[in-house]
Amino acid sequence: MKHPDIIEISLKVVRVFEKLGIAYHIGGSLASSAFGVARATVDVDIVADIKREQISPIEESLKEKFYVDAEMIRDAIKHQSSFNLIHLETMFKVDVFILKDQPFDKQAFLRRFPKPVSEDSPRQLFFATPEDIIINKLKWYKIGGCISDRQWSDVLGVLKVQGEQLNMVYLKQWAEDLGISDLLEKALDEAGPLT
Repeated sequence: MKHPDIIEISLKVVRVFEKLGIAYHIGGSLASSAFGVARATVDVDIVADIKREQISPIEESLKEKFYVDAEMIRDAIKHQSSFNLIHLETMFKVDVFILKDQPFDKQAFLRRFPKPVSEDSPRQLFFATPEDIIINKLKWYKIGGCISDRQWSDVLGVLKVQGEQLNMVYLKQWAEDLGISDLLEKALDEAGPLT
């Protein structure tokens, strides 16, 4: 089995989304690696605003290179949940999260911005902002019972690397609204002075 080129696989999915007019942003550990401390990841998380009428075109465009289940996509749209795309050559997994109709999710989606995928590639992908990555990771950390070292170290990595550039008012406001202020304070404490 071939070693997966995460960026290349992500681009295959993103190109199809762009062609079909589907707005998206990269989240998860690929995003936290882009703004924090890089680490190996076993999948890619993409948040996308997919409509029901786009299911067939997605399936048609991706089925040659990916395992795609139209029923799973339909179900994800209905429940505002997620579905997987599996790259057949490498078995690498792309998790696609349907954009939730929630204030934070909508706000984070509006704030997404293009960023070059690497220093040697002019190609840009839409990423969640560092602040929204931190909030999302803290949410997942709490949902998972506050035991995921990976989520926690991703949060600390983004805090340390982004430092003073972070919009602390925005971070604290959403942390309070989402009931994770204690976790944000703990992470800020652990990350040390932001420079």
